[in-house]
Amino acid sequence: MIILGLTGSIGMGKSATAKMFAEAGIPVYDADAAVHSIYEKGGLAVTPLGERFPGVVVDGAISRQRLRDIVLEDPDAMKDLEGIVHPLVGETQIRFRQEAKASGARLAVLDIPLLYETGGDKRCDYVAVVTAPEEAQRERVMSRQEMSEADFEKILDKQVPDADKRARADFIISTAFGFEFARTHVNAIIDLLTGMDEA
Repeated sequence: MIILGLTGSIGMGKSATAKMFAEAGIPVYDADAAVHSIYEKGGLAVTPLGERFPGVVVDGAISRQRLRDIVLEDPDAMKDLEGIVHPLVGETQIRFRQEAKASGARLAVLDIPLLYETGGDKRCDYVAVVTAPEEAQRERVMSRQEMSEADFEKILDKQVPDADKRARADFIISTAFGFEFARTHVNAIIDLLTGMDEA
């Protein structure tokens, strides 16, 4: 089974692109959804994060907004957060890989926003980067109600620049001309990689 890492900076259209792989029948691991699941009431991260960051647990679940307000301004807090969350999320990824392989899938996709930042690319056979022009990225992000210009800049500062991601990628999926254009890239990648796994 071939593992394809799928990544892209905020606002590039990565989540919509991941959905295209899923719609084509490819198993897709959603790192954001995995984080949500461990932040929910009863989730594995609630107790350790509540102990490390008092006030972030609301109604038995982690308040992502409160947590973000703390860690965006504090590099040490961000390291502590990652030290708690990454191993827990890693366990969910291992289970996904095992289940995808057991299902007979020839290709599986890991949808991970911070793939390069966390070294996750080393655990993939290939990496696809979703990209778009800077102005389109900014417009998409700023249309989100909860996002301020300052928050957007802080998030960008913590992400590997788009140009660097593209330089390191095996495949580049552009959403610059709309998502149906991007889908042609997705289908071509699926045909290529599933064909390689058969060979």
